[in-house]
Amino acid sequence: MRRFFVWSALAALVGLLIAGGGYWAYWQFHARFQPVTITRHQGAIQTLLDGSGWVSGGGGGQQLWIVGYRDSAAMQRYEREEGPKLRAAGVEVRVVVFARPDREGLEQSTAAERSTVAELWLTRDWSLYQRWTATPTASWTAAGLPQADGNLARMAVVEAGRSFSGDLSDLLSASGLQTRWPLVIWRDRDGFLKACACTDTRSWAFIRDDLGAPDRVDPDAPPGPGLPPAPVDGVPPGGQGQPLPYPTLPTIPPADAPTSQPGATPAPSGQTPATRPAPAAPPQPRKAPAPTKQEDTTFY
Repeated sequence: MRRFFVWSALAALVGLLIAGGGYWAYWQFHARFQPVTITRHQGAIQTLLDGSGWVSGGGGGQQLWIVGYRDSAAMQRYEREEGPKLRAAGVEVRVVVFARPDREGLEQSTAAERSTVAELWLTRDWSLYQRWTATPTASWTAAGLPQADGNLARMAVVEAGRSFSGDLSDLLSASGLQTRWPLVIWRDRDGFLKACACTDTRSWAFIRDDLGAPDRVDPDAPPGPGLPPAPVDGVPPGGQGQPLPYPTLPTIPPADAPTSQPGATPAPSGQTPATRPAPAAPPQPRKAPAPTKQEDTTFY
């Protein structure tokens, strides 16, 4: 009997270890990358998103929000790799950028970044955002943009962006989401609001599944519904790198070619006109022979 209890305890212990290991593996490799379904403050979160200074290149009716700061490598990678896939599915990608507040007396943003964030929130200029993200941070000077530092109105916009990121983080934490940038927020097919702290690439597949986005996008494939074809190197759509067709011109005969007779029908373009034989001269009337003199043979 004693052996029975010992072996039973060992079997229970082994079962607990296996179950614990299985749950750990499930959490470690799958569950922790799943998005969080927002169960609290959905209306307040949606109001924050709609009132923010988002920028977008257009798209369909489905919306997805990417919230982060300019120097976030994870945000840049997500937008670069997943943005084309989402747009191919007709999703409108809306990007919200904020300037991080100072931390322990140290600035986490530059003057150029603050000026650019203020301009984006006020104008929602997508082309400005594209130029900004295509330029290395050290080379971006915000040339031509009004300075935010020293401008009370524009610095208020910068502070509004910082308050937005803090309020959004607090509202999402009520549903169990730990804030890491970028935050990606969308609605699934059933209309439920979901969020993801998408710093790990293993989280991205769940978003594509919810929105019906492909895993890969052909670079030569046309954009999704509602997206006009983008110009390439300044060439407008429809003529991307292709020369315009040259018009067909009629063949010009050489200068020494025989010309046709007046009144003749011109030959079709590209064909050498045939030489028509000259008409024969009309017959001339024959003159009557002059009368010959007859000798006078009369005798007197």
